[in-house]
Formats: sequence, structure tokens, C-alpha cells
Amino acid sequence: MAPSFHHFVFLSILVSISLTNGTQLIIVNNCKESVWPGILGNAGLPSPKDGGFHLASGEEVVLQVPEGWAGRIWGRQGCCFDEQTGKGSCQTGDCGGLLKCRGIGGVPPATLVEMTLGTSQSPLHFYDVSLVEGFNLPVSMRPVGGGGGCGVAACEEDLNVCCPASLIVERQGKVVGCKSACLAARSDRYCCTGEFANPKTCKPTVFSRLFKTVCPHAYSYPYDDAAGLKTCNKASRYVITFCPPQ
Repeated sequence: MAPSFHHFVFLSILVSISLTNGTQLIIVNNCKESVWPGILGNAGLPSPKDGGFHLASGEEVVLQVPEGWAGRIWGRQGCCFDEQTGKGSCQTGDCGGLLKCRGIGGVPPATLVEMTLGTSQSPLHFYDVSLVEGFNLPVSMRPVGGGGGCGVAACEEDLNVCCPASLIVERQGKVVGCKSACLAARSDRYCCTGEFANPKTCKPTVFSRLFKTVCPHAYSYPYDDAAGLKTCNKASRYVITFCPPQ
């Protein structure tokens, strides 16, 4: 017997409920060139779209992540992948030479968007744009709706333009990234490790101050919580934009 109209209505309601369970991440490429977003869920959590995909200039993709999802998103530049195998390489943010990162993080320097969208103890969402592992692309994360707080996390300027010579990453004569001081120096002082692994001894450096001056709404060093970390009372959608408009 054919399903009745009421069955169709019931199924539509179920679909609607399933689509609203969790949070939407709307990923937008406002850059003049293609970006290959990489996605890495925290331990035990999924990585949507197998952790990576191509996003043409002017294109956007909507991802649905479950309630309580936590992880990071970053943009890869200058990528070339084999259409059959999905293997290749990227100039920045490469994840094992794969289009779909499948649990592999990006190679620094890469601008990171990090988030924890609720926990078992709290419904609050926490998110940031981090330069702790360096910079390759401007990016922002903006909530749509939500309650109190809900600030904008962003590094909207191109740090590559003012990157100190000792931190520059070049590919084919073009500056494509700016290393963090930790990546360049590999010392406890700059990495906030060893005796510097706490907020009392890990202080801003001349490099992190430069990053903070250019991008005041991003993490500039590991303990930059006051300015870098944003809190939102459970927005249902966030827009993550590569090369956000000024």
C-alpha cells in the first residue's frame, strides 16, 4: 500500500529534526584562488567530508556537525591532486599529501579555526582563530544567532605581507606562509614548553606582539585566552570565511 500523506509529513518532520540536531558550519571561500579546507575532529569525533575537500573561489559548503563536536579547520593553498587517487601536495597546510586528510593534521604554518561546540558539563560554544602554528590565510568565524557573548574570532589581514624575514615561508619565489616563533626557533620560551609551560612564565614575545597588532582577535601565543578565545551561548550556525572582506 502506498504511503499516506500523513506518513510523508511525519518523515519530513524527522528529516527536519535530524538536520537541526547539532551545528551548521558554513564554509565560504572569499579568496581569489581555490582553497582546500582541511578538517580534523578531536579524538573519537568524526571529521566531516573525510577531512578535506576543494572549495573554488566564491563557493561555499554547508557542513552539519553533531552536538558537542570539537576540532579544527584550516585552509590549504596551492594544491594539486590526482583525480583518481586523491594524492598530491599543497604549498601550505598539507595533510600527508592527501585531498581527504582522514585524521591527519595540517603541516604548519597554517591559520587554524578551533572550536568546542558544547560539552557534557556546559552548553556553551568556545572557538578561536589561532596563529600559534603560524599563518597562511586570513580567516574568520562568525556566529549566526545564538545568545550572549558570541564574538567574532578572526585574523582578517594578510600577515604574509609583514612577516619578519626569519619567519617567511616561500614557494616558487612567493611568500605563502609566516612561521610561528615556536616553529622557527624550536625553543621552550617561544613554544611555551618546559619551564615556560604555564601562563606565569610564558609571556608574549616580539613576534606574538606583531601578530596581535595585525590580528587583535586571534590567538597570538598559547596563553592568549583573554583576547583569543570567544564564547557563545549555543548559536545554531557559524560562518567560517577564508579571506573575509575587510
